[in-house]
Amino acid sequence: MNKLALGIGAILSVVLLSCQVTDSTKLDETQWRYATDPHGSQAILNGSLVTTERVEIAFKRVPRVDKLNNSWVELIYDLPSKQLPEQASITLTYQSDKDMVIKLSQKDYGGEGDKTYAHYQTVLPAASTWTTQTVTLNDFQRPSWTPASSIDKGIITNHVSALYFVPDLTDAKGGEAYIKIQSVSVK
Repeated sequence: MNKLALGIGAILSVVLLSCQVTDSTKLDETQWRYATDPHGSQAILNGSLVTTERVEIAFKRVPRVDKLNNSWVELIYDLPSKQLPEQASITLTYQSDKDMVIKLSQKDYGGEGDKTYAHYQTVLPAASTWTTQTVTLNDFQRPSWTPASSIDKGIITNHVSALYFVPDLTDAKGGEAYIKIQSVSVK
């Protein structure tokens, strides 16, 4: 009987440990932030950006100002390790009233690189209820507007420090959108 109790105790310990691993996917407010252009686009919060249940934000994006000054809005998830795993898959549970672009913030294309911000990206469909989608690096492409001057270095996983979640609003019209994220897992 004593060995049975020890066996059950060991099994219970393993089950509890696995619950703790699952629990580590809670949203960490220090990993989330947002950014908007200096041309009048806005981030709208209803309380805190991050709660124990979700990340939630709304945006108002102004139309593109002129040829040299574009508008933009971004919900940013800073990767805990500041890089992607080699064969990364990203699983996201989200709601968004517009299609949502996921961009890989890779220094080669950003402010430390060629400054085109033509990051690899993929698009998830709008979802009015909680929806879970998984994407892999094979799902990401550079945008069609990438200038010829931007040399494609591919996805260099140890150069990707963050994921940007962006409502798919047009440069010409701007618009309003919301994004809610319940969980994000990068493996």
